[in-house]
Amino acid sequence: MHYITDRLDLRRDIRFSTTVSSAEYDAGRGRWTVRTVQGDLYDVQFLIGCTGMLSAPLENRFPGQASFRGRMFHTARWPRENLDLAGRRVGVIGIGATGIQVIQTIADQVGALTVFVRTPQYVLPMKNPKYGPEDERLYKARFDELKANLPHTFTGFEYDFRHVWADLTPEQRLAVLEEIHADGSLKLWLASFAEMFFDEAVSEEISEFVRGKMRARLKDPALIDLLVPKPGDYGFGTHRVPLETNYLEVYHRPNVTAVSVRDNPIAEIVPDGIRLADGTVHELDVIIMATGFDAGSGALSRIDIRGRDNRSLAEEWRRDIRTTYGMAKEGFPNLFMTGAPLAPSAALCNMTTCLQQQTEWISRCINALRASGKAVIEPTVEGEEAWVRHHDEVADQNLISRTNSWYVGANVPGKPRRVLSYTGGVGTYRRKCDEAAQDGYRGFAIA
Repeated sequence: MHYITDRLDLRRDIRFSTTVSSAEYDAGRGRWTVRTVQGDLYDVQFLIGCTGMLSAPLENRFPGQASFRGRMFHTARWPRENLDLAGRRVGVIGIGATGIQVIQTIADQVGALTVFVRTPQYVLPMKNPKYGPEDERLYKARFDELKANLPHTFTGFEYDFRHVWADLTPEQRLAVLEEIHADGSLKLWLASFAEMFFDEAVSEEISEFVRGKMRARLKDPALIDLLVPKPGDYGFGTHRVPLETNYLEVYHRPNVTAVSVRDNPIAEIVPDGIRLADGTVHELDVIIMATGFDAGSGALSRIDIRGRDNRSLAEEWRRDIRTTYGMAKEGFPNLFMTGAPLAPSAALCNMTTCLQQQTEWISRCINALRASGKAVIEPTVEGEEAWVRHHDEVADQNLISRTNSWYVGANVPGKPRRVLSYTGGVGTYRRKCDEAAQDGYRGFAIA
């Protein structure tokens, strides 16, 4: 990303340390007025929200947080200064992907580490090899191949689903799972058997394979009970699958304690630490909150965006999370989005692949509008309804829609339930977006 920024000389067009507070559409002028916390005022024709799919941290989660006498922060708000954890009693709340990264990294730095565990996670060991000049040459030699194939795979990675469960014997399936698991990547999730997302029996068999790998590493029955998902909890791949490096082995360290808060939840933060519902207080010097994000819709909802007739985007999404192709919203002319709900980039995509596709589509749309002498584009009610209906039909077929996770907004109280990411595949999504553009931006009104 630094290379691209320098190559295209983008830094002169970037304002850092700037918080956008509001954006208001003026239908009479066909313009947006954008204000920042710093007092800046911008008058623009097109507003593009590139605010990120996981950039609205859930920070205020527990009563009494302000009373804590030590250091307390969300992982997304990690202190800029050097944080000395040596000899400290550190608590980590949450074992999602970010929590796992923090736990495996700081365990050997702290005096004592207490991990507060609610939902066990399926994890995959990550290989992180070092690449030499010859490896780099061989990879770059595949440029044309990757350029042609990446945008059309299911998740925008260089690998794709190529095995069919029903075509293989049980022995062949196990061999495939073993081979892909040993790859040390996300291939087991995104390039093994697509049937795991639709067929509960296949899901359970693959889930048990992963559980077995985790049990073999943990060994301790108490840790297995706490950290390994159980049959019936949820299937492998229906939550975000974290990659890790010796994460499970961390719990064998004498300075690490795992505390279940599934049936004994955190009641409040007290001056000395964390108090659970049963009254137990865990005394701590530092509390690290790996408590997740208001995904997809959260960052844009934290800006006061007002569209046609003063319609509030945040209020609209509090009622129902709807977009057109995950790039526009009916009632909000000349507003485009990337990484927003109902597109693969909301969760299920190699982000660079998907964001490149979205920015190119938006850029071409704006250029086409200007070339035709038009000034305003907005999804129609019918166009948005058609995309939402298609999105839901695809999502309802898979097991992700039946699982409570941030993929469906279940981690944010009151958030309307809908699968946030388009689950029809990156290639299919690209084709549908291109077809809409080629058909004169079908589903949009242009004036």
